[in-house]
Amino acid sequence: MNILVATAVPAERDAVARAFPHRPTTEVRLPGATVHRTATGHTGHAGHTGYAECAGRTGCVGYDLLAAGVGPALAAASTATALTAAALAGTPYDLVVSAGIGGGFQPGAPLGSLVVSDAITAADLGAETADGFLPVTDLGFGTVTHTAPESLVREVSAATGALPGTILTVSTVTGTAERAAALRARHPRALAEGMEGFGVAEAATAHGVPVLEIRAVSNPVGPRDRAAWRIGDALAALTEGFGKLTPALESWNPHDHQ
Repeated sequence: MNILVATAVPAERDAVARAFPHRPTTEVRLPGATVHRTATGHTGHAGHTGYAECAGRTGCVGYDLLAAGVGPALAAASTATALTAAALAGTPYDLVVSAGIGGGFQPGAPLGSLVVSDAITAADLGAETADGFLPVTDLGFGTVTHTAPESLVREVSAATGALPGTILTVSTVTGTAERAAALRARHPRALAEGMEGFGVAEAATAHGVPVLEIRAVSNPVGPRDRAAWRIGDALAALTEGFGKLTPALESWNPHDHQ
């Protein structure tokens, strides 16, 4: 199984890479993007096997790590570039994971916890009206939510302890209690917010590849209080989570989207 992990910034990408300290990494340069390819781990074999040999196979997991950029637009563009390059090379991805740190809605997602998406929702894609916010779907076009495979969400949650729920994608990070309350009122199952997940999901869905989002909570969603941020703890939680993730992915059938 070949997996693309898309983070916003290199610090998040490197936190994921630290989960695989014994896997050599090579840089693969693409037009407008660079992926860090880890050597492929294969269940039941010593050492590593070729990346291409893992395409479409369970029990064999290779990771491409991509710092895709901040915000849904750049994340979508970079992810689409990587997906297209892999498909043209004959080694298409079996799964795309949007990963990083983010805000957690309190008290459901405390600082340092891990959240896994059963839904990835664009929270501010739509129109403001006199009667309130209307998502783009209510305007008659587009989509605002991508869902992850239920079986994979269960496997990841069980393996890592991640809390399953909705992860919101915003273009403007929430900085007030009023906006946090409004988002929770519209999305009562929301546990976390980030800025890239929906863009990554749009690219993955366009390529027919299942998608998942994983966020380690670095700060509460609400008033900005940098003194309360726990970025180091969240990056460590991201590393720990991915360290536990591979066995779950090895046993998951990428063709099982139920």
